[in-house]
Amino acid sequence: MYRIPGGIVARIGPSGSQESAGRQVDVSRWLVASGLPVVRAIDYVPQPTMVGNRPVTWWEQLPEHRSATTGELGALLRSLHTLNPPTQPELPSFDPFAGLGERIAEARHVPDQERTWLARRVEDLREQLQQLRLDEAGGVIHGDAWQGNVAVSEVTAPVLLDLEHVSRGHPDWDLIPVAVDYTDFARLSSADYEDFVTAYGGHDVTATAAFRVLADIQQLRWVIFVLGKAATSSQAAHETHHRIACLRGDIARPWTWNPF
Repeated sequence: MYRIPGGIVARIGPSGSQESAGRQVDVSRWLVASGLPVVRAIDYVPQPTMVGNRPVTWWEQLPEHRSATTGELGALLRSLHTLNPPTQPELPSFDPFAGLGERIAEARHVPDQERTWLARRVEDLREQLQQLRLDEAGGVIHGDAWQGNVAVSEVTAPVLLDLEHVSRGHPDWDLIPVAVDYTDFARLSSADYEDFVTAYGGHDVTATAAFRVLADIQQLRWVIFVLGKAATSSQAAHETHHRIACLRGDIARPWTWNPF
């Protein structure tokens, strides 16, 4: 991302991501029209602009801001989840396993035993999720909901950021990251988590029958995110081994994972 004169931010997407970039712009405009505080796409230029095979999207620069509290995040998610999915833009169905198998197969820098275990874990969790019979094509979800994806300034209401994964799905997917931070990593105090639940309207995803399966899927996704970085980073490689050991039960909760 680049800040340029005139209060504009240019965001350069990866090669071949034109469709995703265009959808993010359309989602922003739809959410603005729906009354949700969200990062705003610039209206007076064609979006996206293509430079070679890379899309560039243009956004209004935000004022100085901080990340949201758990309560601020919960309140914004509650508003988002009340919206009916739009006909335009057409939102994809949320797939928590998208790309995981491919990234595991490509991770030749990881020992075969660990890659095999991860691949089996994906299939086990996929089967468990199917047995839950969740309505994955339900309402609107953010798809990557955490405090850092909400900007809070002194002059605006909390603003939703990073619209890449906005999709149709079960709302509990947006509650899982904060819940897991509380239950399995002890990153949050009880008061912080209670603020989140209260602001969201009282629904505590940790008390649902689906929680453990959704939590295990979320943690697996966090492991495979770092897995991709391990080919060129010794720190990421070490972190990958540590995270896999946690998932396999070799390290007791609460876990400590380094951010990447």
